[in-house]
Amino acid sequence: MERTRTDRASAGDASPAPDAAPRGPVAPAGGFVYGAADEERRHAVRRMKTLATGLLLAVALVYALATWAGRAGAGGWTGFVAAAAEAGMVGALADWFAVTALFKRPMGLPIPHTAIIPTKKDQLGQSLGDFVGENFLSAEVVRRRLRSVGIGRRLGGWIAEPRNADRVTAELSTALRGALTVLRDSDVQAVVGEAITRRADAQEIAPGLGTMLEKIVAEGGHRRVVDLVVARAHDWLVEHGDSVMAAVSGGAPGWTPRFVDRKVGDRVYKELLRFVTEMRDMPEHPARGAIDRFLADFADDLQTDPDTRARVEHLKSEVLGRGEVQDLIASAWGAVRAMIVAAAEDERSELRLRVRAALLSLGRRLSDEERLRNKVDGWLEGAAVYVVTTYQREITSLITDTVAGWDAAHTSRKIEAHIGRDLQFIRINGTVVGALAGLAIYTVSRALG
Repeated sequence: MERTRTDRASAGDASPAPDAAPRGPVAPAGGFVYGAADEERRHAVRRMKTLATGLLLAVALVYALATWAGRAGAGGWTGFVAAAAEAGMVGALADWFAVTALFKRPMGLPIPHTAIIPTKKDQLGQSLGDFVGENFLSAEVVRRRLRSVGIGRRLGGWIAEPRNADRVTAELSTALRGALTVLRDSDVQAVVGEAITRRADAQEIAPGLGTMLEKIVAEGGHRRVVDLVVARAHDWLVEHGDSVMAAVSGGAPGWTPRFVDRKVGDRVYKELLRFVTEMRDMPEHPARGAIDRFLADFADDLQTDPDTRARVEHLKSEVLGRGEVQDLIASAWGAVRAMIVAAAEDERSELRLRVRAALLSLGRRLSDEERLRNKVDGWLEGAAVYVVTTYQREITSLITDTVAGWDAAHTSRKIEAHIGRDLQFIRINGTVVGALAGLAIYTVSRALG
């Protein structure tokens, strides 16, 4: 217990007095640093205090000498000097009291409404927060200020400069690379895979496929595919005729003679080759017409037949549920990410060139087109007004909470260091103005008898 009292006493002795000059930067509980610049200001305040106090002592000495000289019969002028000096003392003492009462209790006396800053610190912070909220964070003030600045025109002129467009492009590329580096591939792949799967499950694809197929058939787009398939089939038959004949012969009954199997196989091969060749060379071949009718009917079934649509949906679910498809969806992010990173790092990549060109175009349009400028200014004004009206309390609470967290003694010392020099001029002015006022009053009173 005794040791605790000793520790507390030692800690109390170690803390600097309110008027003591701290050695080096001091960071009180509020996070507010009292540094070398503040110490230099305090030295200036002390010099001004010495000057103001010296002036008070000077007028007091003048008053004493003038009073003594008047009693000694030096003449009527001593009354004027004594009145001026007396009023100067009163003015100096009154202003000394007013200035001192801001930061501490004059002469340590518990006079009401003194030590205003240490005792009213939190109320001052609240008042400052309210003042800022009412006069700086109102919708009208923000909108009027942004409109007078003309952000759209300035932004357009700045972006229209090639070097600025290059700088913005480089910064965007750096930000994009940083964002892609921070993102975990596994998380993004899971999100992408889930999004694609959920969207595919939620939307029926058969009607869309049917509409697309119907349009393709109507425009004859499928004929190129038929041409390709028929041409490839013809080439394959020419190169693999022996395989076709062997397959036909191998499927014949065992009791048929060999030469009959070869004859049948040769006949089947030639007929098949003739059919494929005619289909390749004749655009109006009946088989092609049959394919057209089949595709047209299938497109109609995809759109109208419930059974066909249900089968397509079932097939879609089976395909999406396969692990290979999910792995393909997930791996797509890795490929896209690598492509974007490579493009962002290459100064001559198509991505960066397009971004730069878009920025230059945007800058020129903002500079030349008033309608676009007004639209951009309206967006910015709306966003700023939304922020200040929605978060006004949070913004002003930053001021009030910060001031509330400051130590009262350090706050008083900090403020005095910044404005104390000007306050000492008030003492000096009070001395001079008081002396002039006293001289004028004494002169008028003597003139009126």
